[in-house]
This record gives sequence, structure tokens and C-alpha cells, in this order.
Amino acid sequence: MSAADQPASPPVLTVEGARATVRLNRPAQHNRIEPDDLRVLMEHFAAAAADPAVRVLVLTGTGRTFCAGYDIGALARGRMPVGGADSPPLFGDVVDRLEDLPLPTIAALNGGVFGGGTDLALACDFRIGVEGARMFMPAARLGLQYYATGQRRYVERLGLAAAKRLFLAGETLDAAAMRAVGYLDEVVPADGLGARIDGLVEQLAVGSPRAIVGMKRTLNSIARGALDRAAADAAYSESIQSEDAAEGVRAWHEKRPPVFRPG
Repeated sequence: MSAADQPASPPVLTVEGARATVRLNRPAQHNRIEPDDLRVLMEHFAAAAADPAVRVLVLTGTGRTFCAGYDIGALARGRMPVGGADSPPLFGDVVDRLEDLPLPTIAALNGGVFGGGTDLALACDFRIGVEGARMFMPAARLGLQYYATGQRRYVERLGLAAAKRLFLAGETLDAAAMRAVGYLDEVVPADGLGARIDGLVEQLAVGSPRAIVGMKRTLNSIARGALDRAAADAAYSESIQSEDAAEGVRAWHEKRPPVFRPG
């Protein structure tokens, strides 16, 4: 049975070696996010981050669409989460959690991405998309003012002009335009997506988990204009004296891959 023929379900988590994959799994509905999926995504992100063997998280979709965003029908039925202990988490909180995961994250865009799905992918550290992919942000047409952290991500990563084109004018971008504005890091043929993701996972898994966690935190704080310079300098000084640094230097001189302890 192909992935597209599998029964629809909430997002699925699989772990293979150093790689955790979260797969959106409603292909007939273009992998829209339903209200109860938000709690499942939070649980999957937490499980991946807590597993010492996992070095990279990949987010992808089943079928020919990456994600159609939050279920518009749920909006019409008044099922947008409002927070609280008995409610699913807010969509923006789920995306913020993905952005702040200590693991490096990759969005493998197997097709088009729309609405909140665009922000879900934007929260990942890397975005690789297939030829023929498109993106569209319908918030203005739906009469919605998008949540602030999502708008912040757009401006930080794509720039103010591109964010206005997408949010205010509601432009649809093809894969080439997505690459041009910086939404996609690479565009690959559909049959080459799996191999390219495998290669990137391998690259990321070679590095020191502690160094990657620290540098990701620092890079994100710089992008937000919230760098704690003293904390970053202290982390740098600590890393110089670390066992990871010693192992990295040994491996460099011995011309072998480094073997780092789990983070």
C-alpha cells in the first residue's frame, strides 16, 4: 500500500536511528490540521526532543500536499482552540514549540503548502521542496489577522516586503518564487526529495549535539533581536573545554568521523 493510500489519521511519529519523522497524514484533505491534531503534534515534538538517540526531526506530509493549514471547517464551526487545560493548544503555540526545539528540524515539502502550514514549515531550520510546489496565505481573504509570532517568523526569515506580499496581497508563489524569497532552501525533483533529505539528515547527525543545540539557540535569538551576549559567550568558552571539542580535534587529526556522546 502506498503512503497516499493509507487511512487518514492524526500526525504519525516514527523514529529510525538518529532521525525522527513527523508525518501529516490526511492526504485526502491535503494534510489539513484538525483541532485534536494540535495536541498530538505537541506530544510528538516533546517525544522527539526527549529521546537522546534522536539528532534530527523531519516534518513532512503524506501524498501530494505538504499541508493545507488549519481546518477551515473547524473555524466555521467555532472549533479554533482558545487555550486552557481542557482545550487543545493554540496553533501558534504548536508552531512556536517546533521553532524552539533543540533538535535541528527539516521541513520536507512534498507538495503545496497553504495557510498555517506555511508557518509550520517556516518554523523548521531547513526547508526542501519539490518542483511544482506552491504556497498561499489566505488569512486576509478569511478575515483573519494572523497571530503575531507567525507574522514575526515571516518577517525574520523572508523580509518585510515578502511578508506583505503574502499576508496582505495574498500572492501565490510557485517553487521558484518560494526559493527566490528564501522560503525554500532548495528545490528538487519529486523523486529526489527522499535522497536529499537523507543526505541532509546525515550531515546534521555528524555534528556535536551540544554544539548544535547551543548554536541554534544563539542564531534564533540573534534573528529575534534578543541575543543574551553574556550567555552566548559563556557557552562558547565552555565548549572550548568540552569533551566534544577534544573528540572533534582528535577525529580531525585522525581523519575519521567524530563520535560524540548524546546531548
